[in-house]
Amino acid sequence: MWTRRGADAVPPPEDEVAQGPDADAEAVARKILLDQLTGQARSRKELADKLAKRNVPDEIATGLLDRFEEVGLVDDQAFARLWTTSRQSSKGLARRALAQELRRKGVSEEVAREALDELDPADEEAAARSLVQRKLRSMSRFDDTTKARRLLGMLARKGYPSGLAMAVVRSEIADMPESEA
Repeated sequence: MWTRRGADAVPPPEDEVAQGPDADAEAVARKILLDQLTGQARSRKELADKLAKRNVPDEIATGLLDRFEEVGLVDDQAFARLWTTSRQSSKGLARRALAQELRRKGVSEEVAREALDELDPADEEAAARSLVQRKLRSMSRFDDTTKARRLLGMLARKGYPSGLAMAVVRSEIADMPESEA
């Protein structure tokens, strides 16, 4: 509610009681971190970026992140292992795509490599085979060459090496019943 109209209008005085006391920056940062970690695990870099976006001073952010690491709430190794197994099973991603995602999340190369080395190559092949089988169901109207090209493209986008992709696609197309071919 303004007191006068025009060029010399004066805004009403601010209600200092309604604004409340200034929030403690460390308490705000701690709440941000806990909120971020509630839904899913996150990498240290993701959390640091979130704090920076919310204008938390660097020294407070670093101190809190170090403390959260000490107590085990922030653990890039555990995050990388969880991320790789989850994304491989849910999205069917291969090592190369998982490595790229971990890099984007700010996980170090060494930690990412350790997590990726824990993945079973047989699981990777099984995931590729499952993706191809699922996609083949909707490709009955195409010839084998078109099917192969599209399936290879799909597997390449998911990060599968070309040798594995070619072997899986050939095998699955050859194993298709004649009525579907």
